Amino acid sequence: MEEQTELKNDKIKVLNFGTFHFGFTPDANKTEFDEHSEEAQKEIREISKMLAQFKPTIICVENLPKFNTEINKAYQDFLDNPSTLNTKYGESSMIGFDVGRLSDVKKIYGIDNHMGYNYSVGDFIESSPEYKNNIDSKTYLQLTNEPFKDYPEMAKREKKYDKLSLLEKLKLINEPLHLDYSINTNADKLLYVGIEDGFEGADNAAIFYHRNMKIYSNLNRIPMTKNDRVFIIMGTAHTAFLREFMKRSPKFEMVNTLEYLK
Repeated sequence: MEEQTELKNDKIKVLNFGTFHFGFTPDANKTEFDEHSEEAQKEIREISKMLAQFKPTIICVENLPKFNTEINKAYQDFLDNPSTLNTKYGESSMIGFDVGRLSDVKKIYGIDNHMGYNYSVGDFIESSPEYKNNIDSKTYLQLTNEPFKDYPEMAKREKKYDKLSLLEKLKLINEPLHLDYSINTNADKLLYVGIEDGFEGADNAAIFYHRNMKIYSNLNRIPMTKNDRVFIIMGTAHTAFLREFMKRSPKFEMVNTLEYLK
């Protein structure tokens, strides 16, 4: 079951919002975006207004919990002078802080966890003459080169990605099919890679799964009641994993993100 319009029950409502990273990112997949430009800042303000209609009481961002004091100091400084967006923490501060301001949220929570994994191990094996992928090169290469082969409409939209407005980019990457792609490209495609009888791909995919499990555990550390409304802003791969965990959760119910991007 996908995200839906809110149902009346005692589950905590969550707006699970995925984005590309504003500013520097070590991620393999990057989006060119000048977060300092006047046009970008205007677009971000408009998107924050849309997301603030969810009326969150709790905001979670892709930062480590150990930096919560630092981030909340920056958040309070922004609340004192909201005329300029804070770009230091990328989307966490540009959108997260502004949604918090518009919703009168008192505190920002970092829920990230860092674990090193090699998402390029499959590409390395496929391109190295001394190694052979003994699992399934065909599927791995399809997921790498034609991830939307079976979805021509999505493939067509993806080709135009760089020309889309910020809002249209965010709509696209928050669609369920695109979130599935985020899991495939960051983790699951590695399950088709291994040297001889080894599990080099699976071992690295497991690390990324583990990282996202820890992120979800950090989310669950935050004290909440059924009256809370949680806005989560993270890179889309984490959004996609959280979506999988929350779909089965007796605690959370996701709202339809796309309904807030209008």
